[in-house]
Amino acid sequence: MIGPMIHQMLRRDDLWRLVAEISRVDAAAARPAARALEEGRVDGLLDSPMALEAVRGQGGPPAPLPLTLLWYVPVRAALSKRGIPDIDLADFTATLAVLFSAVSVSRRVARGERALSAWSNSIDALPPGTVGRGERAAECGALALWWAGCFPEAVQRRGGRGMVRAYVTFASSAFELAARTVAQRVPDTSAMYHRAAARTEDLCGALSEARADYLGPDAADPARRLARFLERFLDKGDVRH
Repeated sequence: MIGPMIHQMLRRDDLWRLVAEISRVDAAAARPAARALEEGRVDGLLDSPMALEAVRGQGGPPAPLPLTLLWYVPVRAALSKRGIPDIDLADFTATLAVLFSAVSVSRRVARGERALSAWSNSIDALPPGTVGRGERAAECGALALWWAGCFPEAVQRRGGRGMVRAYVTFASSAFELAARTVAQRVPDTSAMYHRAAARTEDLCGALSEARADYLGPDAADPARRLARFLERFLDKGDVRH
């Protein structure tokens, strides 16, 4: 079942690489960052404004850091800005971007209402009240949220106006179903899905804000992604060289 995984995936070497990137931006800021890491205050390091600036690459190409950090730090900042301090929700939202970018989803490309119908049918095919049904709902809701947050232009292009909101609404309902179904088996995960269902629109907004910085608009189009990277190189230059 998909849940918050970023903190579990982070290695100490990854965090020291983040400190090194902070040092490139501001050597003085790297000292408190290193101290926070040495003292075990990982969230203090990840939540720092300098971590966000370092991850964004100072206007140039994204920092040479793992995807876990490239997604988690800006998603966490975007949710905090929206008044949502929930670390698990930030971790869960960033996990979707890392997880789905690492596997082939070409067979599940968003195609408007057909995708929603396919996901709904996939959930309904499993017996009501079963853990399997809850897990399927969680996966389908996560896919809908990922598409709506990271590729809203593609969702709208294939499904028409209002389709992004339809995806977000579907994701919220799917998360609520997942929460109810797995409540007895995994109460902590169930509680997280309840919170995700209540704030799905904010989670979508955080994903969209995070992807816009280094993927650019219409990130589902490879040519547009390439244009975004070239724009950053040519207009800003790589400040690390």
